[in-house]
Order: sequence, then C-alpha cells, then structure tokens
Amino acid sequence: MKLFVDNLTHVDFSYLHPQRGLVGESWEVQLLLEGKLDEQGMICDFGVVKKRIKTWLDTHVDHMLVVATGMSGLSWQQSAGVTQVSWTYPTGERFSCNAPDQAIALVPVEEIQQQAVAKWCEAQLLALFPEQVESLELRFVAEPIEGAFYHYSHGLQQHRGNCQRIAHGHRSRMQVRVDQKRRQDLELYWSQQFEDIYIGTQAHLLSREDGHALFAYDAPQGKFELLLPLRCCYLMETETTVEQIADHLAQAIKSEYPDSAIEVRAYEGVGKGAIATK
Repeated sequence: MKLFVDNLTHVDFSYLHPQRGLVGESWEVQLLLEGKLDEQGMICDFGVVKKRIKTWLDTHVDHMLVVATGMSGLSWQQSAGVTQVSWTYPTGERFSCNAPDQAIALVPVEEIQQQAVAKWCEAQLLALFPEQVESLELRFVAEPIEGAFYHYSHGLQQHRGNCQRIAHGHRSRMQVRVDQKRRQDLELYWSQQFEDIYIGTQAHLLSREDGHALFAYDAPQGKFELLLPLRCCYLMETETTVEQIADHLAQAIKSEYPDSAIEVRAYEGVGKGAIATK
C-alpha cells in the first residue's frame, strides 16, 4: 500500500552551481510512502506526515545556503558553531560565506540537483516514521511558470526568522501592468536583469575591491558575511523584502512611463509575494 502527498510544502534556498555561482531556488515537495496498515487502517496519518516532513525540511534545507561538498574548487570548515565555505568560479572569481551552522547545509553530493538532494533527504526522513512505513520517496519539483522568471538570493538582517540568513533565495516570477495592460516585455527585461542575482542592501556592503562585493551584518542568529563577484549583485537602499523589491520595480518602471498607472506583482518563490502600484 502506498500513500502520496502532492504539494506537501515548498522550500526556498540558495545553492552553488558549478558555472552560475550563487543561485536562488524554490522547489515544491512531493512525497510517496509505502508500508503496512496499522490498527487504524492507515500507513500514517496525513497530519503527522506533513508536520514531520515540513519540520525536517525547515531545519535542514529551507532558507539555507545548500552546498555540495563534492563540488570542484570548494573548501569548507566548521568551528565553534560557524561554517565557512569558499569556492572559485570557473572565471577565477571568488565566493565565500561565513555564517552560523544553521544557515548552511553541507550535502555530500557532487552537485545540487533535485534528485540528488531528494535522496540525501530520504535517508534521514524514513527514521522519523513508525516501523510500518517501509520506504519513502521524496521528489522536488520546480513550479511550472509560463513566461519570464528569475533566480535571486538575499538576506534580511532585520528579520526575526530564518530570512535573516545572508544567502538564501527564491525562484520567482513577476507580473507587470502598465495602464492595466500586461507587459511581458518588461517582465522579461527585469527577469534578465535579476538572473542569478544577489539583491543586497547598500548599508550591508562593506567594500568593493578587485571586482568583488563584501556584504556583512550581525543578526539575531549570529554574524553573517558574504563575498561574491560584483557583477552578480544588484543594490537597493532598503532591506530586500519582496515588498521593497516590488516597490523598487514599480518606481523604476514608473520613471519610464510617468503618465501611466503601474502595477508590479513580485513573487517570493511559490504562491506568495507583494503588489506595488504607482
């Protein structure tokens, strides 16, 4: 007997890609359990399944920098509750992130891919369930998106939850309307501007040297520091919440169309976001 749960939850995170560098990502989660029926006629109660899977993913993947430890050019170390990751782009540019252990997931694979990460999760998730659950299959699925979308990473110093982590991200779409008419050309333009981007707050930028940007701040979970190529960064004066991103985009588009009504619907991963009008 098998039990399935589609769209159980979703995870938002960033990871290191061997060519693209820091990439923000959002995956939907699908689950398949196989086992024997208990005295209630169930493999496992749906409420228990959802809670346990979501809690584990929230702790080990969601809103983290997910790093493949077998990645070429990567080095990492952990000491006194801090994880340090360093990597060299194929172009010779540098990436490094220093953060509390809880902000970085070290995954023993060659590359961060949906199937590889799912297998890593499965080996640990099965132990969370009663013995009548004999096997567990996890699937990560990217949201189907018609039209333009972009991958972005950021960190929210002032956030009280896990969004304070300096390198987490999302795969997102946007919708732009000018005088109530959908403008897919503007959606494509801004999605290209934000392709594999780190959206940083100006006040968190400590230095620009040798084509690299260094961001750092203190937050409730600890000290965070991130170094990456300046070409991969987009700076805002405000915190980079989805509300502020939507407002920033609406202002930029309004400057091009000053006599028109502008609406920007910016997504933060799957099924959530903010609307700004000008």
